Amino acid sequence: MLAFYFLLSAIIIGLDQWVKFWIVSNFALGDAQSIIPNILSFTYVQNTGAAWSIFEGQMGFFTVITLIAVAVVTYLMIRYRNENKLFILGLSFVLAGALGNFIDRIRLGYVVDMFQTDFMNFPIFNVADMALCIGVGLIFIYTIFDEKMKGK
Repeated sequence: MLAFYFLLSAIIIGLDQWVKFWIVSNFALGDAQSIIPNILSFTYVQNTGAAWSIFEGQMGFFTVITLIAVAVVTYLMIRYRNENKLFILGLSFVLAGALGNFIDRIRLGYVVDMFQTDFMNFPIFNVADMALCIGVGLIFIYTIFDEKMKGK
């Protein structure tokens, strides 16, 4: 069953890399195209930092943090493979998100971002970023429900 979760991570990484390839192939840097008017656009940007460009240009920092995160997440996936499926699912999304952006940083020196929310000021993001957020959310939900179950 653990193989399913690693396969899911690989599929998400593949989707992330494919969308990034498509954006780079079809948009000039800074170009934007509305997907859903006043809600969502494709906007091609190159990000050398994290959200809101924090730690911009800190490649060594991101490399160390990502390697540690990947090692810890992989260990947790193996160690708790027979535990709650929601927890392992969350970890697989986190793994995919971390590796998706890591591939860009190593290969390009920056992360390709493309999804822009037009209705609010929010950082432009990509599939890997979504995977990270979904994964953290799933782990958070698991933690809340696990604590409530243990409290009974």
